[in-house]
Amino acid sequence: MFRSLFVWSVATAALAATPRPEILEGQLAHLETIIQDAIRAGDSPGAVLVVGHQGKVVYRRAFGYRALVPTATPMTEDTIFDVASLTKVVATTTAIMQLVEQGRLRLQDPVSEYWPEFKAGGKEEITVRELLTHYSGLRPDLDLKPEWSGYDTAMKMILEEKPVAEPGTRFIYSDINFEILGELVQRISGKPLDTYCAEHIFKPLGMKDTGFRPPAAWRERIAPTDFKPGEEKKIRLGEVHDPTAYNMGGVAGHAGLFSTGDDLAIFAQMLLEGGTYGGVRVLSPLSVGKMTTPQTPPGAQALRGLGWDIETRFSSPRGEFFPVGSYGHTGFTGTSLWIDPISKTYVILLTSRLHPEGKGDVVGLRGCVATLVASALGRGAAEGILASGRPLTGAFELQNSYRRKPSRDGQVRTGIDVLVEQNFAALAGMRVGLVTNPTGRDAEGRRTIDLLFRAPGVRLKAVFSPEHGLAGTAAAGAPVASGRDARTGLPVYSLYGARTRPTPRMLAGLDALVFDLQDAGARFYTYITTLGYVLEAAAKKGIKVVVLDRPNPITGFLVEGPMLDEDLISFVGYHPMPVRHGMTVGELARMFNQEENIGAKLEVIPMRGWRRSDWYDDCGLPWIRPSPNLRNMTQAALYPGVAMVEGANVSVGRGTDTPFELVGAPWIDAGKLARYLNQRQIQGVRFMPVDFTPRRGPFAGRLCHGVNILLLDRMALNGPALGIEMASALFKLFPGNFQLDRTLRLIGARWVVDGIRNGRDPNWILQRSYVLLEPFRKLREKYLLYP
Repeated sequence: MFRSLFVWSVATAALAATPRPEILEGQLAHLETIIQDAIRAGDSPGAVLVVGHQGKVVYRRAFGYRALVPTATPMTEDTIFDVASLTKVVATTTAIMQLVEQGRLRLQDPVSEYWPEFKAGGKEEITVRELLTHYSGLRPDLDLKPEWSGYDTAMKMILEEKPVAEPGTRFIYSDINFEILGELVQRISGKPLDTYCAEHIFKPLGMKDTGFRPPAAWRERIAPTDFKPGEEKKIRLGEVHDPTAYNMGGVAGHAGLFSTGDDLAIFAQMLLEGGTYGGVRVLSPLSVGKMTTPQTPPGAQALRGLGWDIETRFSSPRGEFFPVGSYGHTGFTGTSLWIDPISKTYVILLTSRLHPEGKGDVVGLRGCVATLVASALGRGAAEGILASGRPLTGAFELQNSYRRKPSRDGQVRTGIDVLVEQNFAALAGMRVGLVTNPTGRDAEGRRTIDLLFRAPGVRLKAVFSPEHGLAGTAAAGAPVASGRDARTGLPVYSLYGARTRPTPRMLAGLDALVFDLQDAGARFYTYITTLGYVLEAAAKKGIKVVVLDRPNPITGFLVEGPMLDEDLISFVGYHPMPVRHGMTVGELARMFNQEENIGAKLEVIPMRGWRRSDWYDDCGLPWIRPSPNLRNMTQAALYPGVAMVEGANVSVGRGTDTPFELVGAPWIDAGKLARYLNQRQIQGVRFMPVDFTPRRGPFAGRLCHGVNILLLDRMALNGPALGIEMASALFKLFPGNFQLDRTLRLIGARWVVDGIRNGRDPNWILQRSYVLLEPFRKLREKYLLYP
């Protein structure tokens, strides 16, 4: 409805973005166009928008109408809204964390410790943490039929509930979770939730227009919602819209709170200041950190903090540019709050989208507003972060990322599957060479070699193998010999040995080269260099290149790590790009061909059904090792980080059962290294001291001391950050032993290695990396093929 205006606004604001506060409001003026267009489209009768940045409110406006019936009433900036599920985080979560700080409640305790009757119906193992993260296994809400009323009735109904999933295993957004938490506040504090929150949160912070069951004095400023069910001509005004909260008397842990944009701005600023506002502390910095960083079970695809949303299907208020690591929440009535702790920005959008007929929809508007705000403030924010030296790791890395969608069991069709469905049309009548290894298989497990060999109208004449050979078993770095494919008798030319590029003799008589290899998603994985060399050789001979696309196994939306220095181009770095590039081989081929001015006749056969948010195990495809030491998704996730130190005099576990999960050497003090790395609080991983004896590598047959890297949350892990942290730790703790200079080839940036040598904190390095990545992110956008 308003996309064209929005795109123009974002582009204009992005070009104008500066860190100077005095002109921020001018940049954000484009918001008016977006919101007014949404109002005209019927998405909401009106809105209040408050934007805070670096401790100041930089934008505060009211738009449209507070009410349309019974009379049209203009929206004002002090309008009071039914904030619906914002109740969960503003009231209930805050109250729960205060009780945790006081030692009166523990997150890991079963709920039945505080409410003994709760254990009935198989709920005895549900913990307070699982309620806060929506991993309790309880269903979304209580039944409304048959009709019921009363708070005590609701609690009795909750006691009769049974989990629909085993606690800790499945994300189910559930109002019941917070109805229980509201009851816990009352049981532990001895005060009803509304009284407790007024005394311990709202009044101390000066949130004068926030509370449950708003008094009559507020009535003229309240935005009404829709018509009351069964009372066609009576509009809801000052009564909670949520039916369960209404039945409970207007006070519930999941809904019932009313507030204004100004009061919510106070609350957001309190969180940004580590739990303190105006000299009043309502939470400790540790509590704020706990609430707003991932607390979901290891491997969880839906990322939640304690109460707060970080990365789920409900994350539309984050927009396109606020990073994973920002956090927020929405309310069913059309309210939202999103906070970015890195740029110190919050966006509060309050609408009464249900007024008057219950048909408005502001999901798209939320995302557009957030994207424009982040775009307008982004450059200043990034420069401010770099100057401040604040930590920026793991899930908190500022990045132009795509919103992840919930985990799924999709059936992705890779390039070879699509080519077969198209009856090999891209290769009709051609003599073909194929670059492949064991990963070149279709969904039924058939080799691409055999499919092309038998394809009607296609003559497969030769096979080319990359590092690790056609069988995929050769050790890393070991030369691969040429030979013949046993099944077809075709010649197999090695592209990893005396020659790494197809020669004119190898290409003689060919019309096309097909590339079907599974990449690992890291800059230094040699298959993508082979791809570049294939494009170059084919272009010189006028031969077509057809790339059969495959998933980036570690997702296609995260872009992380230092950029490769141009003078460090090598076989483990074909093109200047970061360690984690977030692209598929098909997208890389398009970029290489254009940016390296290769000019090959390139055709990419895209996948069907793949999304940028997919990890390989979301795709419904069998895991076939891309190389001998990438045996599972844990190792694939750790590889971009651990491999950064592999060039030095350490073992990364090659020749053990857990390659890339280990780092060690005979000269390392394992306990000292583990303690130091754990103190660094690297997001997504923990370290355990360990001894191991690798069968291959620089210390084959020798006892090594080091760390076992435990992957706790792959979404929270910034792989290249892990690599920089490890290089820094090894150099800091063992400067006489660790050969830092030997990491340069894989780290790929001299300034990073020099920074480690000069004692720079890894967080400073990561912050600078973010700023230096921005041109690549923009360049990369031109070549992406998938949503």
